[in-house]
Amino acid sequence: MKFEFDEDQQFIRNDARRFLVDRCPMDEVRQHLDSDPGVVSPLWREICELGWLGAAIPEAYGGLGMGYLELCVLAEELGRVVAPVPFSSSIYLAAEAILQYGSEEQKQRYLPGLASGELIGTLAWCDGGEKTVVLENAAITGAKRPVAAGTLADILVVSAVTPEDGQVLVLVDLAEAAGTSGKCVQREALKSADPSVRNAQLTFDACPAQILGNGGEGSGALCGLLDRAAVLLAFEQIGGADRCLELAVDYVKERKTFGRAVGSYQAVKHKLAKMYAHNELARSNAYYGAWALASGSEELPIAASAARISATECFEFAAREGLHLHGGMGYTWEVDCHLYLKRSRDLALRLGGLRQWKEKLVSAALAATSSPATTPTWLANS
Repeated sequence: MKFEFDEDQQFIRNDARRFLVDRCPMDEVRQHLDSDPGVVSPLWREICELGWLGAAIPEAYGGLGMGYLELCVLAEELGRVVAPVPFSSSIYLAAEAILQYGSEEQKQRYLPGLASGELIGTLAWCDGGEKTVVLENAAITGAKRPVAAGTLADILVVSAVTPEDGQVLVLVDLAEAAGTSGKCVQREALKSADPSVRNAQLTFDACPAQILGNGGEGSGALCGLLDRAAVLLAFEQIGGADRCLELAVDYVKERKTFGRAVGSYQAVKHKLAKMYAHNELARSNAYYGAWALASGSEELPIAASAARISATECFEFAAREGLHLHGGMGYTWEVDCHLYLKRSRDLALRLGGLRQWKEKLVSAALAATSSPATTPTWLANS
């Protein structure tokens, strides 16, 4: 088992990093925080032209057909610059839902648009205390909040319940719904830790919807989709955490107190070493998740949960401690620390909180050990 990216994947990483350093400076990210929530960043169109959105989408559906490992590489680089684009919502969630659970007709109709960037998609799965979305007579009624990229999306994958209390994923084409039913979907932009994510509340009133695929997977489809997205988001979080560490190291080498560089103090060194240790542990777990995702392993629920927990904790720690190491300057608008702290807080809740994922990890590990045939080797030997 090789936990390292190959030469071609490293080339993609280097190329993506050069592009994003040039085209996504932090000043652009700041400007996007205060811009119209219904407007997508100009960076989005440039990313679309590079074909990144189709990295893991098969060529038959308009993608590049490379694979999930290449998508993980791109995710990490996007995380390093806290790119203000709906990449995760559209690709890790909406496109992946259609690719894994949609019918052939749905794949042919929507995946090419998602791969090219002509369509922006998202997943609306969290009720947020609002009225549960109910599917009845091929239409949904209820509300979802928060929905990432909810102010930008053209198509939605929505988790809904049926009158028989079954859970299904449904597909909503917002342009089509507006043409047939008028104001059946209302969008309300929400204030959030990271405004660049474009969170919204979506309220449905007898909105036309089609069941994703045959609907037979039930709640398992949503769980499987969140597992897959958790691995990819873990790489974004690690990218952000690594950049926080780099910024902190650069600052403490330069900043001086009492004639000494701040970085020469032992307490500061310990904090930086702890940040590095957290990041490397998270990277190991993320590589395990990437392997499970790319190979279609049955260990994916365990690997995704471990990656999600570790990456969330490391990004939160790196963003918070990186800000502290910058002293009073770390709290100012001009310094980049707050951008990473905001993104870390948003990503920590995007797919559910840490407690939920820790419970899932325990449940998945116990389920795997119920039979010697399904027990991972590392778990059997631990």
